[in-house]
Amino acid sequence: MVSPTLELQKQRALLVMERDAERNEFQRQTETIGIGRKVKRGDCWWPLKVGRSYYNSLNQLVVEVSRSEDTDIEHNFEYGRQVMFFRIDAGDNISYFKFAGTVSYAQEDRMVIVVPDGNAVAELQGHERVGVQLSFDEYTYQLMLRALDRVMKAKGNRLSELRDLFYNRSKTQKFSFAPIPFPWLNPTQEHAVNEVLLAKDVAIVHGPPGTGKTTTLVEAIYETLRRENQVLVCAQSNMAVDWISELLMDRGVEVLRVGNPTKVNDKMLSFTYERRFEAHPDYPQLWAIRKAIRELRSAKRRGSDSYHQKLDRLKSRETELELRINNDLFNSARVISCTLAGSASRVLQGMKFATLFIDEAAQALEAACWIAIAKANRVIFAGDHCQLPPTVKCLEAIKGGLARTLMERIVQSNPQVVTLLKVQYRMNDDIMRFSSDWFYHGELESAPEVKYRSVLDYDIPMTWIDTAALDIDCKEELVGETYGRINRAEAQLTIDTLRRYFERLGRQRVIDERLDVGIISPYRAQVQLLRRMLRKRAYFKPLKHLISVNTVDGFQGQERDIIVISLVRSNEAGQIGFLRDLRRMNVAITRARMKLFILGDSTTMTRHPFYHKLYSYIKDLEKS
Repeated sequence: MVSPTLELQKQRALLVMERDAERNEFQRQTETIGIGRKVKRGDCWWPLKVGRSYYNSLNQLVVEVSRSEDTDIEHNFEYGRQVMFFRIDAGDNISYFKFAGTVSYAQEDRMVIVVPDGNAVAELQGHERVGVQLSFDEYTYQLMLRALDRVMKAKGNRLSELRDLFYNRSKTQKFSFAPIPFPWLNPTQEHAVNEVLLAKDVAIVHGPPGTGKTTTLVEAIYETLRRENQVLVCAQSNMAVDWISELLMDRGVEVLRVGNPTKVNDKMLSFTYERRFEAHPDYPQLWAIRKAIRELRSAKRRGSDSYHQKLDRLKSRETELELRINNDLFNSARVISCTLAGSASRVLQGMKFATLFIDEAAQALEAACWIAIAKANRVIFAGDHCQLPPTVKCLEAIKGGLARTLMERIVQSNPQVVTLLKVQYRMNDDIMRFSSDWFYHGELESAPEVKYRSVLDYDIPMTWIDTAALDIDCKEELVGETYGRINRAEAQLTIDTLRRYFERLGRQRVIDERLDVGIISPYRAQVQLLRRMLRKRAYFKPLKHLISVNTVDGFQGQERDIIVISLVRSNEAGQIGFLRDLRRMNVAITRARMKLFILGDSTTMTRHPFYHKLYSYIKDLEKS
């Protein structure tokens, strides 16, 4: 029998270790990495244009900022991220402002940032050479640590029951009713939805690549709402929350999105808490009262009795109106959606839900899941623990097991609650088969409509271009202040390979049929090198909108007609670094619908059994 308290204490210690390591690394980078490098990494905007300031619907003071250069660089700013501002003097010396900010809204080249007070706005607007960079996020760690403490202390309530159930092989409870047919779903999807509806405690929808996990989850949420008035839907990333929220809205479900979406358009914004709050008929009155409070506080006669009486009356009316608006918004919504950390928002304080759905559960730290679980009576996890794990940067924390998710823990302790989706609708069968055999015990099958899909007739769906067999020097090297790994010759070969394939297809056909391409490398430095090379090639300019270049993590949840992977690693010692994390390669190779190219040094890569098997599998395809 596992002691949940001891396991949670271990999780807490590992989380503190990760927090301290990330904080120390952030301080090191702040001191040693130049502004130009941070800009290229997407962690900094410089130079910055500081725009207007105003109070948002949450009564927070915000300032608009925009970047004027390098707008083609993808950035890492998103809702909820902590930021810090800096200025650079005439002698190019950097100094940081004493206040911090929080991203409220982020687009490609414009952000709205919450700042502490008017003095902060005045400081920013008073300097010309200003920039902003991502800061160490202490707040999210505080939320996770508090969540673990709450779970450990839980006694005699539903949270303590779920804790003990998740950590031990206790028998889970089910409702008893006949299965419901869903003829528009395949049998495993139908079974998964029924298992969700039957579960009293927990259910897991295990969705390998292309098996319609999100479709199944949306159906399960829709059916749950026939039995419950409201559910909470969470995910690790804002992007995943946006995606499932949009699909639910397309089904006619009233969604209230707490936190701002990453995809900024009218449809996405229309279901955010802030936009709905501002659209409420009582909001103009509330805004006027808040303005009156601010003006009263800035007045000179603050010590008089009349001042306090008037302020108390205004604040009482403000609270009354805010509660009324919130009640209207939350009572009309069937789904409340947010990130796991966002479930700690003050607007959700004190709320309880019969069911919590967690998408991307295999990418979320256990502590993050407990933030939301504290609000629920039962939990439905959806994800795939054979794809990308949570991001953990401290090697000691990884060795200690911090990257082991709550979903993985339940899969092992309560396998009876897991439903594996088995029919995939994305890939040519030859691409799918390797992943199925290695990661899913050969249980996956291809839907008939995709089984033989290809770009060219009689084309081999998978090709390994072995850089070790070519008469060029494709050795990896370390570059930059962060010692990122690149392979210049392999990058050149990657671009050439794509061009040759386009010439076989006919460039006009690629444009007419909108054949989309993903170029993937596990290494960020190689991604940046590939982007630069691609921009310089005139041949690809008419195709720019069809080609995206990113890391494996950047392609999670996406798919393309053609995928080209640059593995980078090429050395005599056979070192492959974090490419030993095979879940990353599972994601990379399963992004391709019809054609997959892998570029890599076989003498380096095939010393690992996975890559040896993959290389042999592809060579056998070429022979058949």
